[in-house]
Amino acid sequence: MILFTKLILAHLIGDFMIQSTRWVVHKAANKISSIYLYLHTLVHFGLVMLLLWDLNLWRLAVVIAVSHYFIDLAKLYVDPYFKNKAIPFFIDQLLHVLVLYSCAYYGNLMEFTLGLIKGIDWALVTAVVFVGFPSSIIMAKLLEGMSDRIEIDHKSLPNAGKYIGIIERLFVLVFIILGRWEAIGLLITAKSVFRFNDLKESNSRKLTEYILIGTLLSFGLAIITGLLYVS
Repeated sequence: MILFTKLILAHLIGDFMIQSTRWVVHKAANKISSIYLYLHTLVHFGLVMLLLWDLNLWRLAVVIAVSHYFIDLAKLYVDPYFKNKAIPFFIDQLLHVLVLYSCAYYGNLMEFTLGLIKGIDWALVTAVVFVGFPSSIIMAKLLEGMSDRIEIDHKSLPNAGKYIGIIERLFVLVFIILGRWEAIGLLITAKSVFRFNDLKESNSRKLTEYILIGTLLSFGLAIITGLLYVS
């Protein structure tokens, strides 16, 4: 585990701390001919060697550096085909982590992976999934009749309310699992403070009631899910 942790640390330092915006822009513009692509690869090799501090593991560092080069190079060429730039970014990071994982446990990769799969808490996975998009759909159906009566006269980010709800339910679920019920009260208070100006400016009783019902329903679904998991 310590080996994998060190490899992840080297990756985080190399990709997010040492690599500047100038490097990223130059690589995107020049791709395979960018000097910063090769410098970035050398940085990762050096960081792995530095953190592992074992010359006998130089082959491991070479494998990681070379794979990092080809993954980054592929990303540079496929990136223009994606309108949502977050997709190639996360695919790129996932591939890097998979390489690091494979290198860290190459001696018993299959055995270790099967052990991780067997150790998955499927009840927790189910709870996390439920408080996400399924709960959003359930809430939308329950509030469908009310939402048609609400006049919204201000612009909002697309699906912002849905994602805020998902994040708050995940927080509530975590707090219940940890037994920190007081944190849920703090979360409700914080959300009320942020919503206060919107409700004050709208001066709409219907909107206030709609937001209140939605908030209580969202927290209620998360609380019930959390209680079912810990019981």
